[in-house]
Amino acid sequence: MATREVKPPDHWVDPATGEYRVIAPGQTFRSITEKIARIVLTPHTPMGWFGLFTVAGGGTMMLMVALTWLFLKGVGIWAVSQPVAWGFAIIEFVWWIGIGHAGTLISAILLLFKQSWRNSISRFAEAMTIFAVMCAALFPMIHVGRPWVAYWVFPLPFTMTVWPQFRSPLMWDVFAVSTYATISVVFWYIGMVPDFGTFRDKAESKIAQYFYGILSVGWRGSARHWMRYETASLLLAGLATPLVLSVHTVISFDFAVAVLPGWHTTIFPPYFVAGAIYSGFAMVLTLAIPLRKFYHLESLVTERHMDNMGKLMLVTGFIVGYGYGMEAFMAWYSADHWEAFTFWNRAFGPMGWSYWCLITCNLAIPLTTLWSRKLRTNIAFMFVLSIVVNTGMYLERFVIIVTSLTRDFLPSAWGTYRATKWDYMTFVGTLGFFTFMFLLFVRFLPMIPMNEIRMLLPGAKIKPKAAVGAGD
Repeated sequence: MATREVKPPDHWVDPATGEYRVIAPGQTFRSITEKIARIVLTPHTPMGWFGLFTVAGGGTMMLMVALTWLFLKGVGIWAVSQPVAWGFAIIEFVWWIGIGHAGTLISAILLLFKQSWRNSISRFAEAMTIFAVMCAALFPMIHVGRPWVAYWVFPLPFTMTVWPQFRSPLMWDVFAVSTYATISVVFWYIGMVPDFGTFRDKAESKIAQYFYGILSVGWRGSARHWMRYETASLLLAGLATPLVLSVHTVISFDFAVAVLPGWHTTIFPPYFVAGAIYSGFAMVLTLAIPLRKFYHLESLVTERHMDNMGKLMLVTGFIVGYGYGMEAFMAWYSADHWEAFTFWNRAFGPMGWSYWCLITCNLAIPLTTLWSRKLRTNIAFMFVLSIVVNTGMYLERFVIIVTSLTRDFLPSAWGTYRATKWDYMTFVGTLGFFTFMFLLFVRFLPMIPMNEIRMLLPGAKIKPKAAVGAGD
């Protein structure tokens, strides 16, 4: 392995454009290959990885315990009852699907718009999408109370002649999410094929050579291979782009087609999509910043990436804020007593704390701080902000679902909602499972696309005054 050299300064700014570099100057084809390949091909796994893996494994076991008890006892172990028939399960379903949105956006839409800054973060954003969808896919099966007939939501004509409730939005969710997951997995795998070929050639272990040789599907880097690779990437990006809009739009129909006050509004589809991208980019930051520090990737994931993701979060945050405003405006403009009461109850009812917490986390803090370039490129601040935004987006789903259900049309049927330990165990368990899968990905698969980063080298040959080692 190459010896550790002096890293280029991460704060270096291109004097021609005044912007932070996409990758730090001083990089070479060899240095990029060595930096990324040694993370996976090293025989010595860092102890910090084992520590996090143990914690994530404990969370995954917690999820298994919670699901086992759920299947034995039924959904009565959760806090769902009348009038709150939907609880943590639906909240987490919508939240996890939202987190998976940024991966497709970074991979597909930014690829089509030829945004080179996406290259360093696209791979683990795609992995984040897949693992988030895996977590979300649990909930349509487990929250209905009869998981042994979960196959009813799939179009299987050889098992039944009539699909139960084909008009139900929950069935639309299955079609949308399964399509989204399929395209995301194929796009993720196709993008890694050239890197698998590099790993196959650099691996010293026979097992690693065999493993990555199978995954590389005969990749030799010929002109014909590159032509087919780029054609497939563009076609998949074109297919994935409409999914960014369609998936969370379909999820929003779970609420928008209902007659419950606060739900049946046409602002929900674009408002849900913007919120999903907002939370998705926040999760990318939550993952990218620790990885950047732990694996010394400051020269590849630079402050330029933080700056651009901060700008996108600022834009989507304003769209989310517009959605909040339009919900309140239409409740007033419609002159519907129950719509107006729903929004008054959200802000000043028994669970009003959750509404003001989400306003603070989603609007007050991000939209007043992300205007500053200094803060957008402050690594510690962006990490804390990403956690704040994801907390706020979780509270947004809590407010939409729980507070709308606790008080509806009939005051005598009003109730409250207090989550049980099994609700919390299921949520923490999905976090553990997500982290468990992501750590496996980081250890055994290339988390940064080597070949795409190499394409950026002609723009990174200008060196700052400080001496920079070629091997870094």
